[in-house]
Amino acid sequence: MSDASHPTRGIPYWELVTLIACIMALNAAAIDIFIPALTGIATSLQLANPNQAQFVISSYVMGFGIAQIAYGTLSDRFGRRLVLLAGLAVYVVASVAAIFSPTFGVLLALRALQGVGAAATRVIAVSVVRDCFGGARMASVMSLVMMIFMAIPVIAPNIGQLVLLFGDWHEIFIAIAVFGTFVGVWTYVRLPETLHPEDRLPLTVSRVVGAFRLVLTNRRAFAYTLSTALIFGVLFAFINQAEQIYGTIYALGPAFTLYFSAGAVFMAVASFTNSRLVERFGMRRLSHGALCLFLAFNILHLSVALLSGGVPPFPVFFVGIIATLCLFGFIGTNFNALAMEPLGHVAGTASSVLGFMQTFGGGVLGAAIGYLYNGTLIPLLSGFVVLSIGAVVCALVAENGQLFRPDRTVDYEDPIVTHPAAAAAE
Repeated sequence: MSDASHPTRGIPYWELVTLIACIMALNAAAIDIFIPALTGIATSLQLANPNQAQFVISSYVMGFGIAQIAYGTLSDRFGRRLVLLAGLAVYVVASVAAIFSPTFGVLLALRALQGVGAAATRVIAVSVVRDCFGGARMASVMSLVMMIFMAIPVIAPNIGQLVLLFGDWHEIFIAIAVFGTFVGVWTYVRLPETLHPEDRLPLTVSRVVGAFRLVLTNRRAFAYTLSTALIFGVLFAFINQAEQIYGTIYALGPAFTLYFSAGAVFMAVASFTNSRLVERFGMRRLSHGALCLFLAFNILHLSVALLSGGVPPFPVFFVGIIATLCLFGFIGTNFNALAMEPLGHVAGTASSVLGFMQTFGGGVLGAAIGYLYNGTLIPLLSGFVVLSIGAVVCALVAENGQLFRPDRTVDYEDPIVTHPAAAAAE
């Protein structure tokens, strides 16, 4: 694309990258900043079971997962700016309304609505980059975006803990609303429309239905999507229980956010390392090896916990969870790419469908495991093992029972390629 027709002329490259990173960061911030506040929410709203406070995370994740289905199609029809600004408005309004939640049920509903608004940030931020850049330049931009984005899981819990020193969970919603408003105003003032009028597609139900049909009828895409959802279930289960584990089982107090942030740092390093190694070793060999180690470490961690009466020494737990998070960094992105591999001709809509299935499915599984918390690590680590076994089984199904094969060109004998829904999904 020449400079004359570049949709981002007028906004510097550095500003575009930073803005896209901030747009995506709204989602991570809305999850991680609340981790230190869950116990306070349970006390404030007089919850009969403190485990119910975890639903503050789960309800947001589920709203975020479900809404991704719509945003890809809407932005292809009405443009990126309008749909993104609408999503940001929903995010901010829900954040402000949540401050005045009279009951826990209302709070959960508003958190789900907040997730619905935030879903626009994930879908459209990636679409904007895809509109403006291609090939290696797009990969370079996304790498820079992710470097900034990965700082949020490190910073957000500590910001949440800092806010709690001067207030309670209500003030955290104020902080989220202010951040959302800042990004929304920045987007309105500086981000141009990046979708050319001639590239707009009609708004039809058949496109979404067709993409669902394509994913569900392609063995490889469907199996890798399920495997990714199971792996995300492990991550969300840990996030849901993090405050109870660090604060209650190991009594680390407010300092627990530092240990949580350390896990995020290791996961970010693993993701960066994966990006450097994947071209050398291939997605399959790297992710399949990480998945097998993921299962082995989780079995070992559970075994140690059982031998320790459900609560292993903190250094043992911390090393185990760091290993799990590091290996996650080698699995998630590669499995998502493998799921998309046979869906290139419907990449936009299919990406929304995959995002829904992976995030919503992982959120439900994580919530179920998190709710089983009983003062020990046994429910969490048992869930890790069960989900890891399921992920391995799904990967075997995707690869016809043979892991570690070299990466290859898409196998066009899969049903997706000749499926009549392909035309409709386009």
